[in-house]
Amino acid sequence: MWKNVVYRKLRSQHLFENEAHLSRFKELLDCYADASFFTAGLCKCMYLSCWDDEHFAIMLDMLNQLKLKDHMTLTDMDENGKLMAEEMPDGDYEATIMQLSCDFLSGAPFDITSLPENFNPVGRHIIEQALKAAAVIDSVPIK
Repeated sequence: MWKNVVYRKLRSQHLFENEAHLSRFKELLDCYADASFFTAGLCKCMYLSCWDDEHFAIMLDMLNQLKLKDHMTLTDMDENGKLMAEEMPDGDYEATIMQLSCDFLSGAPFDITSLPENFNPVGRHIIEQALKAAAVIDSVPIK
């Protein structure tokens, strides 16, 4: 199964920060990989959201809404994310993470060189790892 291949590849590349990150991602993947709205872009967002409990809870809530509401789509999720990012200060860590999520959903490239030199070092690490994970996810064709 696609989700198992992705999970094994991410794990073999040591792209999970710790066991909690790995566990949260595996939980989302197991619950939503077979959903009609699941895409590789969403999988990338799942990986990104699993770095901490706060973002994991936000993602879980959004995924539950998608599953329960027939009229809600990933496009809605992307548009909501863009609106939220616009309300945050430019260069803000949260705004950048939100923009990366939107880029994952829409398939747009994210230019890491656009980050300011003084960007939050933890945030930079998370973004770098998420971009590596995105490349791994993209390397596995969805069937």
